Amino acid sequence: MNTTRYLPFVGRLLIGLPFMMSGVSKIMGYDATIALSKSSTLPLPPAVAYVGAIAVEVGCGLLIIVGYRTRVVATIFALFCLATAVFFHAHFSDPNQTFHFIKNVVMAGGLLQIVAYGAGAFSIDNRRSKVGLPGGALQGAR
Repeated sequence: MNTTRYLPFVGRLLIGLPFMMSGVSKIMGYDATIALSKSSTLPLPPAVAYVGAIAVEVGCGLLIIVGYRTRVVATIFALFCLATAVFFHAHFSDPNQTFHFIKNVVMAGGLLQIVAYGAGAFSIDNRRSKVGLPGGALQGAR
């Protein structure tokens, strides 16, 4: 039995759950999230950033876990991680912010692996590809 076929699902779960938890914490901590957004260099109104971050973290988190449109979702997440690094963590005089900057860049790198290799066997994308629906895992390289 080839147990490595389960690894893409485990990886998607380990990426998606923390993002979903972060999105839920933003919902629960509205004032703190808005304050953080105001203190950043993000060129968006704080309310737009707030709603956008929740939509990306919760929505894309769920989609990446179930493996639906995984390459597109992973691309969105990678761009989100890079934008977060640049707009919220580019204060390199603070070692903690440098750590978070690097963490976001590393997450973007892992997400690009999902973009390149797809969702794996246990995913909606794989199921869709077996029945010939567009957007399945067999589009492009596997």
